[in-house]
Amino acid sequence: MAQILADRRDIDFVLHEQLKVEELAKHPKFKDFNRKSVDLIISEARNLAVKEILPTQVDGDRIGARFENGAVTVPESYHKAWKALRDGEWLAMTEDPEWGGQGMPHVVATAASDYLMGASFAFLMHAGLSHGAGKLIEAFGDATQKRLYLKKLFSGEWAGTMLLTEPEAGSDVGALTTVATPNGDGTYSIVGNKIFISGGEHDITPNIVHPVLARIEGAPAGTSGISLFVVPKIRVNDDGSLGEPNDVVCTGIEEKMGIHGNATCSIALGGKGKCVGTLLGEANKGMRAMFMMMNDARLMVGHQGLACASPSYLYAVNYARTRNQGRHLLKMLDKSAPAVPIIQHPDVRRMLMLMKVHVEGFRSLFYYLGHLSDRIHTASDADEKTRMQGIIDFLIPIAKGYVTERCFDVCSQGVQVYGGYGYVREYPMEQLLRDCRITAIYEGTNGIQALDLMGRKLGQNQGRPIMDLFDEMRSALGAAREQDRTSSLADALEPALIRLEEVARHMGTTAMYGDLLTAAAHAHPFMEVCGDVVLGWMLLWRARVAAEALPGAKEKDAVFYDGQIKGAEFYAKVMLPVAMGRMEAILSGCGLAVEMPEDAFGGK
Repeated sequence: MAQILADRRDIDFVLHEQLKVEELAKHPKFKDFNRKSVDLIISEARNLAVKEILPTQVDGDRIGARFENGAVTVPESYHKAWKALRDGEWLAMTEDPEWGGQGMPHVVATAASDYLMGASFAFLMHAGLSHGAGKLIEAFGDATQKRLYLKKLFSGEWAGTMLLTEPEAGSDVGALTTVATPNGDGTYSIVGNKIFISGGEHDITPNIVHPVLARIEGAPAGTSGISLFVVPKIRVNDDGSLGEPNDVVCTGIEEKMGIHGNATCSIALGGKGKCVGTLLGEANKGMRAMFMMMNDARLMVGHQGLACASPSYLYAVNYARTRNQGRHLLKMLDKSAPAVPIIQHPDVRRMLMLMKVHVEGFRSLFYYLGHLSDRIHTASDADEKTRMQGIIDFLIPIAKGYVTERCFDVCSQGVQVYGGYGYVREYPMEQLLRDCRITAIYEGTNGIQALDLMGRKLGQNQGRPIMDLFDEMRSALGAAREQDRTSSLADALEPALIRLEEVARHMGTTAMYGDLLTAAAHAHPFMEVCGDVVLGWMLLWRARVAAEALPGAKEKDAVFYDGQIKGAEFYAKVMLPVAMGRMEAILSGCGLAVEMPEDAFGGK
């Protein structure tokens, strides 16, 4: 069953052959995480995912979260799985053991999450949200807030979430209307309404800690006047025990396309005038704090997309190997020829190849980002730390925006491989497709990710991060040219990299000195072509490592390595030309999307 969630051979390849993560153990911070320890962690995560979390996948979808009289209940299997997560201390894998974490490298936690989220990301959202709330308190909380909340959040004794979105504000956070009034004793009375709050109410834990965005009375309009508050569902006494309910009421949950097992709540704060919170960080600096959580959350959402695509691919491969239908194409006229497994049909192979290169390339991307975070902790040179953080920052909107859209495509192709059976509930494919769709929407729609890439990340630090990223890619080209089987692949990727550099300059110039509206209309295609080239880089890197290991490899390993090289070659010959076409379209500067009169769109 574990192999339907994530491919262990591929996980080991990225961890130990592509990234060589055991070298992190040379640093005192990660001295306990040698290869044996890392492999044991991944094996334990796999066992937990299959035995305890996977049963929540179907329960969450078909039983779902249920709302009655202000309370939300979840399927019984959620409680059992949550206990297993808590007992194994899986909720804060990378955090300080002082606060209930395991202190493991981010890249190892990412690999473990391949299994945990792959088993049921709707269930794992509760863990991710709790971890995110804890990180905010760890970074911005005072001593009392840390003492009262941090270990309980990181251990999973209590859960956490984030109250950001409002009915009239949506993605325009600066338009929020929730008000915080000082009480004179260091606390604030909070009044407002929030919507689309994932995991905002449930019965998994006895308390839920809500970081809440609100505006203190008299604060400036817009995002510059937003503050962040800690608002627990149940008030917490000074000794850490639970007190009275805090006038935080769930008024309903949404009926959604997918992730039915995670309640998407409407929350009323202070409806009876008795909601009390404490300021988290500095007044009017709430959005600055929130961006820290949002960056982590956006990476998590991208990984959720992969957590749907990876099982979809593996289910499709296994189904295609065992589903006999139709004669082989070369024997179509032979009526006596037997039916063959559909994996022998060229169009099915085409779909499987598309699924394979995206799933494997994205796995490398997320592990690479985790590895960069770990290297920031082990590096001694401040400039090198800045360089690596800049690359992470630039890649975040790609890892969220580009990846989630391609992962949805992978899930759609998985349904197609199954044919009619993929469309019915008897098989897992339709749920994976439905669940995956939200990843392109929440934590900032992919259009917002594209604008962030163009508007913020492209010019960040005078464009240094994107230039550093291009340097990393050029280094990969040079290394690939040292191997006979990957030299031609480097030659195929290089023109795309050169053209992307041109496109990046064009986008920056157009946005700053030309037509901002036209640039914004091309922001999403720009994100796509950045993702196309980044994916090509990851696949080339994988192919080069495989080519180095291929001579003398055992037969099973040789098949795996050869598959890496062929996958990169397929991408270079079939997908990169499409990316080049997209880049030509961007460079054309076509502004028709914004020039079209509104009435010409029709619909009236």
